[in-house]
Amino acid sequence: MTTTPTTPSAPRTATARRATKETSIEVALVVDGTGAAEVRTGLPFFDHMVSQLGRHGGFDLTVVAQGDLEVDAHHTVEDVGIALGEVLAEALGDKAGIRRFGSVALPLDEALVEVALDLSGRPFLAYDIDFPPETNPLGSPPFDPQLAEEFWRAFATAAGVTLHVRLRTGKNTHHIVEASFKGVARALRDAVRVEGGGIPSTKGQL
Repeated sequence: MTTTPTTPSAPRTATARRATKETSIEVALVVDGTGAAEVRTGLPFFDHMVSQLGRHGGFDLTVVAQGDLEVDAHHTVEDVGIALGEVLAEALGDKAGIRRFGSVALPLDEALVEVALDLSGRPFLAYDIDFPPETNPLGSPPFDPQLAEEFWRAFATAAGVTLHVRLRTGKNTHHIVEASFKGVARALRDAVRVEGGGIPSTKGQL
């Protein structure tokens, strides 16, 4: 017997505005979208990475951010992660009927990254991708690949996601970072899919 996935009765969408002394961010998310993404943060490489979440997650995603890039990219990257996590949590609501779990081993040329996640409501990040201190930044203005971990920590905390990201093999920094973003996107695509009607937890809530 095969089951036909159901669709949510109400659109799963959310928007957020986040303003601090360091950044100003606007985010809009449609979970059941077409993969259309528009991302403008002032960091072209980071824009490319965040766009992967929309494209490969099947989300419609808009992110517009202004930050103190003259100081460092850290504030912008972290705050975008917080805002994205918040809109995902809001859009999913009580998470009724979702698959909840998602995992994938995603290759990009020589790089292979494993991702597993649980939309558990319990934020946790296990991130096992290490770059040597002398690793060159990517893009201009520069994106330090070490900041990818800060993005995922902010995202997982704000979204209430248990997230594991592990590098199995890889040498090219661009490939490794991109494989991690695509991997999380694909795992999220599976986890948010609606295929039932109840809360997928013995506790009765997530």
